[in-house]
Amino acid sequence: MSRLRVPDLRPSVLRRRTIRLVLSRRQNLMPDITTLRRLPASSTFPVQRNGIDPVPQLCETRDRGPVTKLTSLMGVDIWLVTGFEEAREVLADLHRYSNDMRHVLGNRPRTAAESIGGLGMTDPPDHTRLRGLLTPEFTKHRLGRLQGSIDEIVAETLDDVAARGPDVDLVPHFGFAIPFRVICELLGLSVEDRAPFHELGIARFDLSNGGAGVFGAATESRSLLIEAVRRQRRDPRGGLIGALIRDHGDDFDDVELGGLVDGLFLGGYETSASMLSMGAYVLLQQPDAWETMRTGTAAEVDGVVEELLRLLCPVQLAFPRFAREDIELGGQHVDKGDVVLVSLSAANRDPRTIHDPEQFTLHSDRTAHLAFGHGLHRCVGAELARMEIRTALTGLAQRFPDLALAPGSEPSFRELSIVHSIDSLPTRLAIAKPAQSA
Repeated sequence: MSRLRVPDLRPSVLRRRTIRLVLSRRQNLMPDITTLRRLPASSTFPVQRNGIDPVPQLCETRDRGPVTKLTSLMGVDIWLVTGFEEAREVLADLHRYSNDMRHVLGNRPRTAAESIGGLGMTDPPDHTRLRGLLTPEFTKHRLGRLQGSIDEIVAETLDDVAARGPDVDLVPHFGFAIPFRVICELLGLSVEDRAPFHELGIARFDLSNGGAGVFGAATESRSLLIEAVRRQRRDPRGGLIGALIRDHGDDFDDVELGGLVDGLFLGGYETSASMLSMGAYVLLQQPDAWETMRTGTAAEVDGVVEELLRLLCPVQLAFPRFAREDIELGGQHVDKGDVVLVSLSAANRDPRTIHDPEQFTLHSDRTAHLAFGHGLHRCVGAELARMEIRTALTGLAQRFPDLALAPGSEPSFRELSIVHSIDSLPTRLAIAKPAQSA
């Protein structure tokens, strides 16, 4: 005879099941994260840092276990993954986790620019269809054709830095200037399209105003890019937007292409700008690495770049994942519907995987990192970013070998941002010594 199964009727279990049942039947009760003005202070430590380093609370959380419950919202648990192997597991698993977050955006009417789009918040088969447009454009072979243009942009930017000396803030005039111009020229954005995007890019990752600030800036940015696509549909330019319209314009509307371009634009300059500014800051305190960037072989320079990516990891959190089923992860039980956040910055410094992970180590074979993510959603522009970082930082070291932090000044870091960076980096250029008279 089979044994009769008695349901668990404990009050806490009943309450949780009741909440989930209500939410499943009345989706309009789900919180609209685009309207949240403030995030719980207890849950913001994964996007806080002391300078370039994660705050101690993030490291202590990882030390207690690779997966931890961060908080709960309307009966839904939000989990934080800090272990390297567990992070790779989540990022690579398309079957048990979804990136589609439309169900947490409420159900009010939305404009086209407010809709979720792009690669990071899309599941297959839509993700496969969209990424298939871009993958051929971002292979090493295809990107190799851009090296000459990147060299030219870096040289012209460094000329501008020299003209501004002897004291120069490298954030706007080096860190931002290079990747912004590269991505605009790659996409084929006109000069008038470029002006509004700097402040919008920063605002889209700034969590100090909660989800409302992030999604408000995203809507404004996406509106501008949808309009740029519409203009180029009438008169295609020579960049990637024009190429996509000429080759695939009948298969995608302006909103879809605008969302795709929005992801490329944002990922193509904000994260690279952060790496250039923070990378310069670290290298100015690492004389051996600075000399390697100036005189080292290509392989040695690549080693420095990979270590900078691991240590700095400007993208602190990957796109949220939503559990499609009940999951055992890192010793924790994750329920179907729970949110899973992966801390890339914590995983890159997991002492279970990397020896002495808090230190910058020049001569090392520890190049494994998650700065570009992992799996199907790994950054499509990773190789372009490497090209920019390598070219810009070697150019900076060669042009200004005696560059130093400005005396009596301190860099200013972002306080609460998904993409961490420096807001200002005052430096002093070396003044050339006069030639000796004969």
